[in-house]
Amino acid sequence: MSYIAVIGGSSGIGAKTIDILLHKGFQVWHLTRNPSSLPREGLKEEYFDVSSAQAFPQAPGPLSGLLYCPGTITLKPFHNLSLQDFENDWRINFLGAVRTLQAFYPALKAQGDASVVLFSSVAAAKGMPFHASIAAVKAALEGLGRSLAAEWAPAVRVNVVAPSLTDTPLASRWLNTPEKRQNAANRHPLKRIGSAEDAAALVAFLLSSEAAWITGQVIHVDGGLSTLTTS
Repeated sequence: MSYIAVIGGSSGIGAKTIDILLHKGFQVWHLTRNPSSLPREGLKEEYFDVSSAQAFPQAPGPLSGLLYCPGTITLKPFHNLSLQDFENDWRINFLGAVRTLQAFYPALKAQGDASVVLFSSVAAAKGMPFHASIAAVKAALEGLGRSLAAEWAPAVRVNVVAPSLTDTPLASRWLNTPEKRQNAANRHPLKRIGSAEDAAALVAFLLSSEAAWITGQVIHVDGGLSTLTTS
């Protein structure tokens, strides 16, 4: 039996992706700091904190997919960003992904047709004020994804999903008033805020065999923000 490993998917896009995968009949192995007390068919959960120095648990078998969800949103003027801010974003978004990928590459390779999905941000492609730290680290993650897609082909596909601001607990600070929500919606050509379901549908597709001809891509789920200008 093979599993799709999801790291840190207890809320937001990760949680919605798990819902979709279970509904489609996949077996999901979820490593999280917040395991659920409610058993769900097809879901195996273990406590794990990717930001700690603890060793990764052994995969329960070959992995047909891996989704790395942990992320941060650090928005400050550049002159107010400390080295600790940069280091924290780097540790969680990039080095956590590196540790995860190195730990589970053997289980992915053993499957022979596995898929990896990482998360970037629209800010990596579009210059946005106050995004210096997160834009830099997500751009690095995109480079890592493309490099691994080339290195690990044909056994493992690697793609990156780059959302815009999405209505999740991680983004709640920037969407906690009607005015903030409306302003955020108006910045996007489609004039709405992205939902966790919007990105999760794409992620679940990329993790499945339906996306067997797709690798090395950075795919934007951003309401057109990265590429379109509207009046």
